[in-house]
Amino acid sequence: MPLGILDVRKHQVPGTVDILESERSNDPTSTSHSNLKYDRSGSVPILLVPQPSDDPNDPLNWPLWKRDLTLLALSLVAVLCATTSSIMAAGTVTLSRYYRKSFMSIALLTGYHLCGTGIAGILIVPTARVWGKRHLFVLGHILMVVSCAWAGGSGKNYQSLLWARIFQGVALAPFEALVNASVEDLFHVHQRGKRMALSNVAVFGAAFLTPVAAGKITKTMGWDWTFYFVAIFTAAALPLTIFLVPETAYRRPNYLDPNFKPAPAQFEDGQRTLSQTTEAKEDPEQPKPASTSNGESSLDVTREEPVRPKVTPAKHSYIQTLRLFNGRKTDEEWWKLLLRPFPLFLHPAVLWACLIQGVIIGWTVFIGVTLAAIFMSGPLWFEEDKTGYMYTGAFIGAMVGLVLSGLLSDSMNHLMIKLNKGRYEPEFRILLVIFQLIFCGIGMYGFGITANDAAHYGWLPPDIFFCFVVIGMVMGAVASALYIVDAHRNIVIEAFTCMLIFKNIFSFVLTFYTYDWLVEAYVKKPFMAISSIQVAICALSIPMYIFGKWNRSFFSRHDILKLLGLW
Repeated sequence: MPLGILDVRKHQVPGTVDILESERSNDPTSTSHSNLKYDRSGSVPILLVPQPSDDPNDPLNWPLWKRDLTLLALSLVAVLCATTSSIMAAGTVTLSRYYRKSFMSIALLTGYHLCGTGIAGILIVPTARVWGKRHLFVLGHILMVVSCAWAGGSGKNYQSLLWARIFQGVALAPFEALVNASVEDLFHVHQRGKRMALSNVAVFGAAFLTPVAAGKITKTMGWDWTFYFVAIFTAAALPLTIFLVPETAYRRPNYLDPNFKPAPAQFEDGQRTLSQTTEAKEDPEQPKPASTSNGESSLDVTREEPVRPKVTPAKHSYIQTLRLFNGRKTDEEWWKLLLRPFPLFLHPAVLWACLIQGVIIGWTVFIGVTLAAIFMSGPLWFEEDKTGYMYTGAFIGAMVGLVLSGLLSDSMNHLMIKLNKGRYEPEFRILLVIFQLIFCGIGMYGFGITANDAAHYGWLPPDIFFCFVVIGMVMGAVASALYIVDAHRNIVIEAFTCMLIFKNIFSFVLTFYTYDWLVEAYVKKPFMAISSIQVAICALSIPMYIFGKWNRSFFSRHDILKLLGLW
């Protein structure tokens, strides 16, 4: 059991990669191979996983500055779109009075928004598989502008606002479902830690700043202007999506897939495939190549087809990269892709990721409802602006979580690889959950105790504990996303769909019961219960770390999607 991970020696396990070849061989010259590509920017060559093709249009071959610029543009737009999830948090009581509706009816405006995101994600993801992501980002961005303007103009019509909120959820779905998957398209394994932290904070964390501004706007200008401002800023950011976000999905050739096994000796012009190079591992003079694959790719040639001579495609012009569509990304049927995510809820790794990421995000929704219900009533009697300021701690927590997860994910990963003699196991990413357990445990128990007696503790301690919760939320989201991307590349986008569905439906259900729980048991008792549930969920990472490699090996040989005829 290397470093506590149950080893599997009989089969090649997807995701296990010998990244630092110099650590795997006593021969210091054995750090490269003519058929494999390395990152030589540092003192030690690092194997590129996934392996880039020779196509200049392959996103992995773009200059790093261009890939970072694309991710930065996506993240900025995702921040703006994600503001709609928490935009009503500080104005719940105001809207309840304005529409003469119950507290729960106003909370459901957020609930149905989340439900819209979850349901739309089911349809968006298979479409992205077939046609790529760019057109969905553009369409989602435009719909967000329209739906926010619609919400601001709803006036006294509650049903109009409700449908506007649902369409805001639909518009948000491409960013929640596909931004993290774009990190897998654009970057190699050793480059993903900080970038995945950025994308997760953009999608899940930065929205905590919204109530700070929305509360003040609601008090001074009216709640409708919170939506008008989002419409204005998202419209101003539309050129970012149109001009700086080219298509990131790429149809990767089969010979870069380690599971591609052509018939023996079928290669032309002396060119060997990556799989054939893998079979050469019995030769002690040759280093072991990496397992490489792109979760977006389809198998676009048969397994018996010989490798063709190299023909380097022409590089697309900038104008060509602005097209909404640049060809199919897979020949698979759309309806099969639509159904794929649902059986994956039975996949232990996908279920673990859903729980690690989705449950804690649901608890933050629970805390949001609690803030509005507790602090806008006695003994503190906060108004909208002060209630919004309570999210300052959460936003600080998101930024701290971004920094910590960015620093720790890559540094811990590199340390574990060196301790494992150059071999990378995706389970190393799970170690980040240790910090989620610490921060969420402190934050949730502490919030429950202090918010239960606001007259004694005041507003500051609950706000500090809210900060701790969000730090843990970000670190858990980064850990789960990185593990799925690195361990199960062939089902990345379906796994992210499962996480999207679970997170939003779970949060939607919570909006139905949170207020009733607070009325019946106040704050402390429910929070002691959900805090304990969160600790138990984090503890599931122990068996996931130990048996994760065995799980990868088992499901690579007994693919649940193939058994059901969906692959």
